[in-house]
Amino acid sequence: VVLRSSSKGTVEAEPDGLVLVGKEDDIKNSQRITAKVNGREVVVFYHEGKFHALDSRCYHEGGPLNLGEIEDIDGQPCIVCPWHKYVITLETGEGLYEGINPLEPSPTPRWQSKGVKQRIHKVTVNNGNVYVSPPDLSVSFDSDYFADKYKNNGDLALK
Repeated sequence: VVLRSSSKGTVEAEPDGLVLVGKEDDIKNSQRITAKVNGREVVVFYHEGKFHALDSRCYHEGGPLNLGEIEDIDGQPCIVCPWHKYVITLETGEGLYEGINPLEPSPTPRWQSKGVKQRIHKVTVNNGNVYVSPPDLSVSFDSDYFADKYKNNGDLALK
């Protein structure tokens, strides 16, 4: 199976459907790359010894997560969208916000989950290559809207 890719001509799809997105060492060095997976723009982060892949466009208004900062929030590595500072966990794609319970005697802001908003993608490392599994589109996430909107003609330059 040969998949068309706007960046490198053709990309070989592995037999089990995994899409090669880059070399393990290259991604470890750059800490992040943007790649196309089945026409969908995905950002792959290497953070604290682990690979994470998410839709590259923030679920809120389509901000470029590949330009965001990774911060440790409440013990979880999160990407902070550069446009509106939305916080998304790298592990699960949950949107986090800081909120208070006004019924508490002295309300203290605490991090809370909005639920999973950003589609995450399974990453597989094999023989020094990094692969991303195609998304399971039978389940939908808020970020799908922007993934579709920017599909195939995304305005991010792919290296």
